[in-house]
Amino acid sequence: MIYIAYLDEFGHVGPYVSREHPRHNDSPVFGFAGFVMPAEEVRGFGTWFYQRKCELLDFEIRRSGQHSATWEKKGASLYRAANLRRYRQLRRTTNRLLGRIERSGGHVFYVGIRKTAQPGEHDANSLYSAMLREAIRRLDMFCAEHPGGPARFLLALDEHPRRAALLTAATRDMYGSDEPRRWLIEPPFHLESHRYQTVQAADWIAGLVGRLGACWKEPAAWPENVVFRRYFESRLTRIQIGSGIRD
Repeated sequence: MIYIAYLDEFGHVGPYVSREHPRHNDSPVFGFAGFVMPAEEVRGFGTWFYQRKCELLDFEIRRSGQHSATWEKKGASLYRAANLRRYRQLRRTTNRLLGRIERSGGHVFYVGIRKTAQPGEHDANSLYSAMLREAIRRLDMFCAEHPGGPARFLLALDEHPRRAALLTAATRDMYGSDEPRRWLIEPPFHLESHRYQTVQAADWIAGLVGRLGACWKEPAAWPENVVFRRYFESRLTRIQIGSGIRD
């Protein structure tokens, strides 16, 4: 079995002090989220997601003047509490998305951390690299423990300006560590999200997990995000593998 994992960032990689802080107030969490799916299911899933995106956001797509195949809506913009309360179709499409991943033999996956370092001590590059390496480690464990024998996986990520450094770290883990990532076929691929429906779908999942993560870790500071727990938490938790946001 070969899986492809599609991941994008959630939360914010910069420092966080509190929601009331004049500068460092974006999100208390950072990590990666998306989905992992058998390779043979990816083409059909990409087509399905494209069709649902066009149905849900037809007005915005037509207004943009861009071709729908290369137009994207970022998950952090889509998944706002006000949107979720106002648009029943968004709630319905999101539940359909989670169901489609499950029916394809796939899983939701997320890994992240609650940020506690003070602004003067916070290292965004190290945080990004550490979370990516942790994601690869957990996906490798999932494949190692796959029923019926080990599976293998490829990892696709949204493009990143530090691509070279991140690939170097991933390659070292793949081949040179005491616990090599044996089931990762190649170092991660970095893709232009507007050209890949699957990366866009991962970004939607990341947007959803980012809202949930803020509520999980600081519920008193992010009370509006309780609506995400109400509509999606139980289903998302049921279809996840190896996931978590730690303190």
